[in-house]
Amino acid sequence: MFHRITCLSVIGLTLSACSGDLSTLDPAGPYAGAIANLWWIMLIGSGLILGLVLALLGLVFFKPGFGRSLSPKGWMIAGGLFLPVPVLVALMAYGMAQGEYLIGAWQNEPVVARVEAHGAMWHWGFRYPDLGDNVATDGTLHIPAGGVVEVRVTSADVVHSFWIPRLAGKIDAVPGHETVVRIKADVPGRYGGICAEYCGTGHAGMRFTVEAHPPETYRQRLTALAAGVSAP
Repeated sequence: MFHRITCLSVIGLTLSACSGDLSTLDPAGPYAGAIANLWWIMLIGSGLILGLVLALLGLVFFKPGFGRSLSPKGWMIAGGLFLPVPVLVALMAYGMAQGEYLIGAWQNEPVVARVEAHGAMWHWGFRYPDLGDNVATDGTLHIPAGGVVEVRVTSADVVHSFWIPRLAGKIDAVPGHETVVRIKADVPGRYGGICAEYCGTGHAGMRFTVEAHPPETYRQRLTALAAGVSAP
């Protein structure tokens, strides 16, 4: 009974890790969805390979003489070349295609908003050049839902990493250099963001919030923030 309870607890914890504000397996947009799909494909592929290896191992143990028709050199070539090479090439090709998609190389969807994200020990600040030089927020990134947002990331001191797990992949914030990532939230809501690169004693608290607003209220919300007006 104890072992059964322990097993169920482990399964429950594992499944709970697949959801939540910082889960890469609970995507809320197409870019994060591409990363989640890649993860699942790699998991399924590695599981199939593991199953095949275990099946061959079982046949060796429980069926004496299995495989003797093939020479040791033949097994090495078949198992070490013919099996892994096509799998690795397929995974690499799919991963590279997803990477190109994440940087916007293979899509024609227009960018609806541009944001500048500035990391510094140990907080994030955001500016909205499309709305004017005086529109800025600290600790909260505001975006319109349903559209592609281009985020230009910089750092004031050391290397940080800008990451919104449910909306996109991570990208480094490098001092003196600007990097670009695209994000998209399918629906309005709040999403968590973190620094994914260790940057000192305050690294664990270097988090921020993403608020995805309906497109029709996005500019109004930021204009109100710039004017110091509280949200209704």
